[in-house]
Amino acid sequence: MLKVEGIHAFYGPIHVLFSIDLEVGDGEIVALLGTNGAGKTTILRVISGVLKPSLGHVTWNGEQIDGMRPAEVVRRGIVQMPGGRGVFPGMTIQENLEMAGFLYGRDRAKRKERIEATLEIFPFLKDRRRQVAGTLSGGQQQMVTLAKAFVMDPKLLLIDELSLGLAPKVVEELLDTVRRLNAEGVAVVIVEQHVDLALDVASRAYFLERGEVRFSGPADDLRGRDDLLRSVFLAGASAGAQTEDEAEVALVHSIHEAEDALAGAEPGRRPRRR
Repeated sequence: MLKVEGIHAFYGPIHVLFSIDLEVGDGEIVALLGTNGAGKTTILRVISGVLKPSLGHVTWNGEQIDGMRPAEVVRRGIVQMPGGRGVFPGMTIQENLEMAGFLYGRDRAKRKERIEATLEIFPFLKDRRRQVAGTLSGGQQQMVTLAKAFVMDPKLLLIDELSLGLAPKVVEELLDTVRRLNAEGVAVVIVEQHVDLALDVASRAYFLERGEVRFSGPADDLRGRDDLLRSVFLAGASAGAQTEDEAEVALVHSIHEAEDALAGAEPGRRPRRR
C-alpha cells in the first residue's frame, strides 16, 4: 500500500532523515516512535507532500507520490492529522468541517454527504455544530481535528501526537474512534510519545533515533527493547515544553556540531556521514 524507500531529508542545510525505509499494509496500524527530534513528524511531512525528500521515493498503491503537492496527496486518500490544535478557533465546528471538504471542489452534495457521515460518528460535535471551535476544551478541539480528517475520506490516516496535552480518558475516547475507522479498512500511522498507548493499538512499530530507523517489526517485540524505550522516557523528562519541530532541528544540529568538533572540521563543513 505505502512504501517509503531510502528517504533522506533536510531542513535547510541540516540533514534530518537518513535512508528511511517504511511500509504500511492495507488496513494496518503502524506506530512510529522515538525521542523528540528523532524525525517522526518529518517522515509524516514527506509522506503527505509537505516536505520534498532529497533522495528516495514514496509510493502509494504503486504510484510514486513524492514531489506531488499536498492537495494531490490528499486526493489520493492520504490525510494527515496535525499535532496540537488543528482547528480554526474563530470558526464554528460546521465551518471547520466545511473547510476540510475543500478537495470536493464545487461538488457541494459530496461535501455535505461526507460532513453528515462524519457527524454521525461524532454525535458530540453534531449537537454543537454551530459552536465556535475556540470555545471548546483541548480534547474537544482534538476531536474536531480528527473529524476534519474523516471528512476527507482517508484511506491512510497519519496521526501526529494524538494525546498531546490531553487527559487519558479523552485520549482513550479518541483512540476508540480511530479503532472504528481502522475496522472499516483505513490504514493508520500513529506518531506518539506515549509508547504504551501506541503499542496497544498498533500491530507493527518503527523506532527512530537521530533520523535513522533503529527498530522495525511487531509491536510486541518492541516492548522488550528496554535499550531503545529507555531513551524515550529520558528524553521526555528533559525536553520540557520543547516541540517536536524545535527538537528535531536543535538535536540534529547539536549532533552535527559534535561531529565537526571530533573530526576537526571547519565550522559549517560537516564530514560526510557514513
